[in-house]
Amino acid sequence: MLPSWEDPNLGTMKRVALWLIAEVGEGNEFTKEQMRAAFPGVSQIDRRMRDLRSFGWRIDTNREDPLLTSAQQRFVTRGQPVWEKGMPSRSKSAPAIGAVRRREVISGDSNMCRSCGITPGQFYAGTFEGAQLDIARREVVLPGGVTEKQLVTECNRCRVGAKELTADLSAVIDRAGALSPDDRELLAGWVDADERPFSAAERVWAEYRALPADARASLREFLGLA
Repeated sequence: MLPSWEDPNLGTMKRVALWLIAEVGEGNEFTKEQMRAAFPGVSQIDRRMRDLRSFGWRIDTNREDPLLTSAQQRFVTRGQPVWEKGMPSRSKSAPAIGAVRRREVISGDSNMCRSCGITPGQFYAGTFEGAQLDIARREVVLPGGVTEKQLVTECNRCRVGAKELTADLSAVIDRAGALSPDDRELLAGWVDADERPFSAAERVWAEYRALPADARASLREFLGLA
C-alpha cells in the first residue's frame, strides 16, 4: 500500500511521485496545469517533478516524444521509491552543460545527430517535423573495461530510444582490428571523411528494412523472390 500523495507530512517531490502513480499512471500524459492544480500554493512544483529524473523516473516532454504538445508531458515509467524512509530528498546530478561546451560538442559532432545523421531543422522523412539537436551523456566502455560518461550529439527522436544505451569502444576497436587490410583502408576513409556514401541500392535496402512485414513481402514479390 503506497502512502497518499495528499499527505502533507511528505516532501513535495515524494508527493509528486505518488500523484503521478495514483492520478496519472505510467504511459499517460499530463500537463503542468493539472499538476499545479493538484498542489495549489506549492512553490517550485515543476522543479520537484524534474528532480524525480535523477532517481530514474522517466518523464518525457515533446523534446523526447514528438507526439506530445509543448503543454504536455508523459509519465513513462517510475524509478526509485523516493517516498520510502531513508531515501534522500535530492540526488547527486551531473553538472549542467554550459552553452560554450554545448557548442563545442555539437560542432565536434559535425552539427548532426550521431545516431541518424539528421541536421538541425531538417525534416524527418515523411513529416514536417524539424529536428532539434541536444546533448546526451553516453556511457562508453573503454579498453581495459573502464566505463566513463562522454557527451554526444543526438536529435530529439534518437534520444528517446538511446537513454540506456552503452557504447562499447573496446568491442568496436576489436572488430576494426579483425578487418582485412582492404576493409580497414575503406573504414579509415569513412572515418577520415566522417561520412559514408551510400549507393542507391543501399538506400533502398535501408528503407526496406524499416517496412512492416506485409510491405516487405510486397517488395519481395516485386523483385521476383519467393
